[in-house]
Amino acid sequence: MYDDSSGRIVAGLRDWIAGAAPGARLPSSRELVTRYGASPVTVQKALRTLVAQGLVETRPGVGAFVRAVRVARPNDHGWQTAALGPRPQPAQQLSRAQHTAPNDVVALHSGYPDRELLPERLVRAAFTRAARTDAAVTRSPAAGMPELQAWFAAEVGGAAPVGVAPPAPSDVVVFPGSQSSLSITFRALVGAGRPLLVESPTYWGALLAAEQVGVQVVPVPSGPGGPDPEALARAFEQTGARAFYAQPHFANPTGGRWSPDLCDEVLRLARQHGAYVIEDDWAHDFGITEDVVPLASRDDAGHVVYLRSLTKSVSPAVRVAGLVARGPARDRILAGAQAESMYVSGLLQAVALDVVTQPAWRAHLRGLRQQLAGRRDLLLGALRERVPEARVEAVPRGGLNLWVRLPDTTDLERLVRDCEAAGVIIAAGDEWFPAEPTGAYLRLNYAGPNPGAFPEGARVLGEMLGRQRG
Repeated sequence: MYDDSSGRIVAGLRDWIAGAAPGARLPSSRELVTRYGASPVTVQKALRTLVAQGLVETRPGVGAFVRAVRVARPNDHGWQTAALGPRPQPAQQLSRAQHTAPNDVVALHSGYPDRELLPERLVRAAFTRAARTDAAVTRSPAAGMPELQAWFAAEVGGAAPVGVAPPAPSDVVVFPGSQSSLSITFRALVGAGRPLLVESPTYWGALLAAEQVGVQVVPVPSGPGGPDPEALARAFEQTGARAFYAQPHFANPTGGRWSPDLCDEVLRLARQHGAYVIEDDWAHDFGITEDVVPLASRDDAGHVVYLRSLTKSVSPAVRVAGLVARGPARDRILAGAQAESMYVSGLLQAVALDVVTQPAWRAHLRGLRQQLAGRRDLLLGALRERVPEARVEAVPRGGLNLWVRLPDTTDLERLVRDCEAAGVIIAAGDEWFPAEPTGAYLRLNYAGPNPGAFPEGARVLGEMLGRQRG
C-alpha cells in the first residue's frame, strides 16, 4: 500500500502531466484512490494542490484535465498614453524614511520607532477584545467613536490654563492617520493656489500633502528654538496667508521645541492676522526630558487646529489620529473627511482607545522615555567619537531623530549611496526643506532597530565622509 500523503499523489500526477497533451483527462478520483491506496479526501487534496499550481483545471460533473498552456504575450498599455494626457510636474517623491530596509543593515533612516519600543502586548490584547465587540461589525460615526473623541479632547483640555475653555468631544474628528488629515485640512482651510506658511525645514509628509492639494507653500526659517517670529510676521503680512503649519514640540526633523514665550507670540500673530495655526503634535508621546503642553490648550477661539496621531506610539497597524478644531473650520474639515473616507474603521478606533486607557499605557510611556534617552545618547556619542565633523546643533529633548549638520562641501547624494553600499541606510535632509536646502544635513533616527549597531553605523558614516575629503 502506498503512502497516503497528498504529496505522493501530487508528485506522481506531475510526472504523468509532463507527458500528457494539453486538455488530456486525468484518471478519475476512483482510479486514483485505487492506484495510490489513498482516501478520497487525500486525492481531492492533491487535485486542489495541482489546480492551485496551474497544472490542472476541473469541470464539475465531468472530471479533471491537464490545463492548456497559455502563451505569454507582452501587455499593451499604449492606449493609456492618450487617456492620461501630458505628464504633470514631478511630484514630491516618497520619503526615504518610508523605505523598507533589509534586516542585515544598520537602519538610521526610518521615521518609525522600532517594534520593541511599542506596547505590543497591549495592542495584541486590544485587538482580541475589540474583535469580540460590535466595533468589528458596525460602522462608526463619521466624526469618530464618541469615547475616542472624548479622550482626544481631554488630552488637550487637561493642559488648558485657567480661563481657557477646554475643547468639547464634539470638536474632535477622528482620521485614519495624520497624512489624510493634513491633506483634508489644507484643502479645507487654505485651498488650491493659496499660501500656506510652513517652518523650514519641516515634515516631508506635510509638503507632500500641500503639493497634492495644490497649496502654495511659503517657507519660514526655523531651527532648534522654533521659527523666527519676525520672519513669521513678515510672511503673514507679505502673503496674506491665513494658515501656518507648525510642529511646536520635538519637530521633525530638527527636534526643535518652542518656548512658552514663542507659543504666546505665534498665537498673537495668528489672532492679529485672522489665521489658523495647524499644530502637528506627532511626537506627543515621545518626550524624553520634558512633557508636551499643546499649543491648542492655550486657545479657545478656534485659531489652533490640533492634530495628534497614535500610529507611531501605539502601532503602525493602528492608523488612527484625532483632529481638534472649533467652529466652522471643524465643519469644513469633517465634510472633507466624509467625502474622502466616509468614516474610520471602528475596530481600529476601539483598539486605539483600549490601549491608551489601560493603566499599563502610562507605565509604558515612562519606560519609553528611558529607552529613547539611552538610544539618543548612544547615537550622539558614536557620532562625536567617529564623525567629529558632524554637528548636532541641539540635543533633542524628545522625538525620534537627530538633525545633523555636515560640512557644506559634502556630496549628500554620493554619501547616501556609499553608506548604503556599506550596509548603512541614512536619509539626506534635503527632502525636509520646502525650498533649496540651507546646508548639508542628515536626519538620523535613534529609535530604529538594533541600537547596538549605532557605533558601526557612525564608523561607516565617518569613513565615507573621509573619502570625500580625499
